Amino acid sequence: MSPVMVPATDHAPLVVSYDPEAFEVPTGREEEWRFTPLARLAGLHEHPQATSTARIEVSAPSGVTVTDVDVAELEGDASAPPIDRISAIAWAQASTITRVVVPAESQIEDVIDIVVDTPAGVSFGQLRIDIGAFAQAKALIRFTGAGVFAGGIQVHVADQARAAVATVIDPAPTAVNVSRLHVRLGRDASVTSSVISLGGDLVRMNASVEYTAPGGDAEFLGLFFADGGQHHEHRVFVDHSQPHGRSSVTYKGALEGEGTHTVWIGDVLVRANAIGIDTYEVNRNLVLSDGARADSVPNLELETGEVVGAGHASATGRFDDEQMFYLRSRGITEELARVLVVRGFFADILGRTRIPGLAESVMTTIDARLGVSDLVAEVLGDGDDGQS
Repeated sequence: MSPVMVPATDHAPLVVSYDPEAFEVPTGREEEWRFTPLARLAGLHEHPQATSTARIEVSAPSGVTVTDVDVAELEGDASAPPIDRISAIAWAQASTITRVVVPAESQIEDVIDIVVDTPAGVSFGQLRIDIGAFAQAKALIRFTGAGVFAGGIQVHVADQARAAVATVIDPAPTAVNVSRLHVRLGRDASVTSSVISLGGDLVRMNASVEYTAPGGDAEFLGLFFADGGQHHEHRVFVDHSQPHGRSSVTYKGALEGEGTHTVWIGDVLVRANAIGIDTYEVNRNLVLSDGARADSVPNLELETGEVVGAGHASATGRFDDEQMFYLRSRGITEELARVLVVRGFFADILGRTRIPGLAESVMTTIDARLGVSDLVAEVLGDGDDGQS
């Protein structure tokens, strides 16, 4: 399929296509690739072939259907086209898409649990979640495994539907995960999307939201914890192309260890016809030790001044010695003080995901990475929910 040209802006993709050859092989000098260590992509950006198969397992509550659909059926208007070479390769390598459908007007109380396991080798996968008009549903997507993976997640939320989707990327320490998450909103639809990256050697996630009618409301949350030389890169693109929409982007990252690198790029585009929108994006980074580096680049492009509000903010700070002194002066050990600061830093994000039990699970993983699981269990007790 030939490339599809879209109107040029500073931040929107200039070319989208299902054909990998529509995109040049990245060299690292391109703006969208300059932060990514290409040598650690295991060749995903060049001419990779699948050597294993990603397993997508869905535990669907009653009323939710799961099918494998041929990719050809969902090309064109029925799907969001790839925005770079890796996402196009992932589409071309996938023969089917795992499709999860929540019927219109249904209220699904239980969480739709989805596991994407990536075994050793190179694998690709595609997942799509459709939330019907006036429906409500929650989904938890978990990436596991030790392999090299590239793929896409699409979430279509129809008119006046409400969805909460959390994506947790926690594969083995040697894994590579390059994914695209695209959310499409109908009239007066709302979504809370949470992206949490913890594991892997390299993680690169492109998250975007598309408004197809007025009144859409998107809350994008992100949490990343990196250490031991990990590279975690999160890119967010909010395309306000319809009037009277809302978007809120809040990402927080903590990192430590020599060679550890986190990247956050936040792009918000408000097109000329998107009057009456309200948007704000913020990124906060907490550097816990020397040798770690956090890059944060917020961008906001306004083609109209008729907005309710528009703004962005970014800050990166080191572990606060004054906080440590305050806690230590009240008899709290240095180990526990460090944990309390990290937990407090992430509490806002974890308290807003709308996915039951996720906060506790994430903080348990971070406690283990900090080497303080036993200490936390002793001091905070089994009843802690990870949000204090």
